[in-house]
Amino acid sequence: MDKRRVLLIYPLGYDAQAAGRDISRMANLMPPLGLAVIAAYLEQHGFTADIIDCFAYPDSDRLIDDYVRRRRPGYIGATCTTAGFLDAVRIFGRIKKLSPETRAVAGGPHVSALRQRILQEYPQVDYAVVGEGEGPMRSLVEAGGNAAGIAGVVYRDNGKVVFSGFQKDLMDLDALPLPAYHKIEGFPKKYQLPIFNYPRTPNTSCISSRGCPYQCSYCDRSVFRRSFRYNSADYLYRHVQFLKESFGIRHINFYDDQFTFNRDRVATFCRRMIDEPLGVTFNCAVRAEHVDPDLLALMKKASCWMISLGIETGDPELLAQHRQNADLELMARTIHDIHRAGIRVKGLFMIGLPGETERSFRRTMEYVFSLPIDDLNVAKFTPFPGSPLYENIHSLGTFEEDWEKMDCMNTVFVPNGMTREQLEALFLEFYKRYYTRPKTLWNFVSMLWKSPDSWKRFLANAGSFLRFARANRRIVEKA
Repeated sequence: MDKRRVLLIYPLGYDAQAAGRDISRMANLMPPLGLAVIAAYLEQHGFTADIIDCFAYPDSDRLIDDYVRRRRPGYIGATCTTAGFLDAVRIFGRIKKLSPETRAVAGGPHVSALRQRILQEYPQVDYAVVGEGEGPMRSLVEAGGNAAGIAGVVYRDNGKVVFSGFQKDLMDLDALPLPAYHKIEGFPKKYQLPIFNYPRTPNTSCISSRGCPYQCSYCDRSVFRRSFRYNSADYLYRHVQFLKESFGIRHINFYDDQFTFNRDRVATFCRRMIDEPLGVTFNCAVRAEHVDPDLLALMKKASCWMISLGIETGDPELLAQHRQNADLELMARTIHDIHRAGIRVKGLFMIGLPGETERSFRRTMEYVFSLPIDDLNVAKFTPFPGSPLYENIHSLGTFEEDWEKMDCMNTVFVPNGMTREQLEALFLEFYKRYYTRPKTLWNFVSMLWKSPDSWKRFLANAGSFLRFARANRRIVEKA
């Protein structure tokens, strides 16, 4: 048993045989950045850490089994979304049979939200990490598994489940090492951003902040709670430089909730990208309150290619129920500003929020069609543990709490006054109307020269996309 070795796993979340039919996986495969930072941090402190990404390599059971037999890691850690948690438990169970002394550590948003419940209901889990994982994981390994006194850990003490309390000393993000990308098998070629969301390859995602300063009703903030921190502009530039020089990365999607919240940070970063160009384009996500025409012009000059906005709904009354600063007029002006700056705009929407009606849904469609939105993503509202709505969700509609289906792709919640069949039909109508508009069709034709690799991927997977569309249409027709 190597007590200083840790195997970090990103679970798939469903049967490996279904991976080839998962349309979201085909369209977007993101590297496990959180695990890569934990691996780098552990190795910085003298431990050995490896990563197996089951989402990238669905048939990983044999790979995991072989690793455990050969390396005998002292610890196995898994980051868990709600949809992936039960798969992590299954993997822990397999490992326990091969190596009973290996200790299983679960972390991530689902675990941070449910805390003690995880150990009370799942004996396969030895420890639950609440909050960010670097410090607790390092302390656990250093202490030989003695969790007493380690903040942010749920553990068992003589059969009693104990939570040591929330972490108070949060990480200085600039003090963290760069993610251990070299530990991610197949990086960067194995991973790919959504089609038509990048101009060039290879590309990847990057995270330069933790947390969010806002408190929307649908967001799970269990991991970072009320904190919001971000890397400096200098660290951000060095991160991009490292990815370009080490892996040839040519485009990056900054996967931050609020990339431009600190205007000075972004302006300084953009000026550095202009003065010392790296030949790397980028995407980011913003809120309308935190961009302006001057900043957008600077971002465009620094090679910003696409900006995403979390719009959620085009119904002002519904939006006001769930979000701070609900101003659709400001949102519309911002979208026009981004478009005028020569940057692509992606709208992020959510259907089926509590209070949703057919009228509110149609207002959303008309709002979208009135604006120069180049691409969109429509998620199905999912009441995740840890979100404000989760506590009273059963009074707001019908909720099927099947964790494996809670991936924003399945309809697990139906608001009062609506039916599942209505939601599914409106969802398909939304996509059909958007993607059959002449404006949208021309937009995607232009991707032949703006993002040629996206068209290659689209054509290579056209059969899967069509089967997905037909399957969903049949579901609605049967209803």
